[in-house]
Amino acid sequence: MSISEVDGVATSELGVGAASEVEGSRRWRYLPRTVESGLTWRNLAVVRRTAVALWLVCVCLSLWHNGIAYDRTTLLIYMCSGLLVASIGRRKFWTVFVDWLPFAAILYLYDMTRGVAEWMGMPTHWTLAPDFDRGLFGQVPTVWLQGELKQVSPPWWEIGTSTIYISFFVVPYVVAGVLWLRNRRVWARYAVCFVAMSFLALVGYTLVPGAPPWAAAKCAAVEVADHPRDPACIYGPGPRADGGLLGVADHAQPGSSPLVERISGRGWQVLHLRSAESMLQVGQAKSNLVAAIPSLHAGLTMMLALFMWPRVKALGRTLFVGYALAMAFTLVYTGEHYVFDVLLGWGLAAVVVGSVAYVDRLLSRRRAQRSCSDAG
Repeated sequence: MSISEVDGVATSELGVGAASEVEGSRRWRYLPRTVESGLTWRNLAVVRRTAVALWLVCVCLSLWHNGIAYDRTTLLIYMCSGLLVASIGRRKFWTVFVDWLPFAAILYLYDMTRGVAEWMGMPTHWTLAPDFDRGLFGQVPTVWLQGELKQVSPPWWEIGTSTIYISFFVVPYVVAGVLWLRNRRVWARYAVCFVAMSFLALVGYTLVPGAPPWAAAKCAAVEVADHPRDPACIYGPGPRADGGLLGVADHAQPGSSPLVERISGRGWQVLHLRSAESMLQVGQAKSNLVAAIPSLHAGLTMMLALFMWPRVKALGRTLFVGYALAMAFTLVYTGEHYVFDVLLGWGLAAVVVGSVAYVDRLLSRRRAQRSCSDAG
């Protein structure tokens, strides 16, 4: 018989009715004393759904007024407030703070330490990734993809690439929230993977800073010969006429530029949401411009696929793997990353998820052995 978990406590070898009673008894523990005065589960469900609906309205109004939130603090505020209302009748409110405050604090520490990369001043790699891509494919895939697919005006399907790119700032947190509501133990493992991915990626682009394709297209070899971190050419209005370090595409759509451009936000133009594109560009300008090795976008989406693989059915596996592949295509096509960066991100995800799973099995085995020895 399948094993179900309520708050991480397994209930197995029970009939359906017995399992329901166990689950119900645990859920009742989280209710306030007002239940004894006549508040029923049906009443609580109505309260919870009403609170969730109001939360959704408030979030939508905030997004409409302030635009899409790219900063981690705002996203975590949205997430934790949503978890508070979703916990009505299901879980004690304080568990939101006990679980999420340390998680948020660690990620805040990560944000604070990103300046270490600039402080260390390691030489920036401008040709490492494009040379790898050329050796693997015979040419730089970003150059070829933009030459074959990029049009003068963004086509309708670039709504998809812009949405996929921006989803990186939301989807990992939404998955974390769903996992927390369903199983706190699984959520804890996910949180460890998330934090480990973030910090290991930080180590990567601190020690090996790398320029993305859109930056390489703005600079000539002589301008970056001494591996500068922020040469003047990177702040130019557009790519060089000769394509910079990447060159010019052999083929281009009629009227379209054969040069590599940063086009991750162009899809919003199709929906006439130029303000969203402008906000994305402002956020990108404030970020570390040479934090391309490895790609955290690619790494975290692949981490999602690997982590969720044993926990979802065929449809879920298809969606998560498809999301990781779609993100990889988006990053390469829009000039955000090379294939080299993507592969490193995927490799890092495999190492992190595999390591966390191994340690978890090891600890479970030791706990089982300790229980057996205590029983003996």
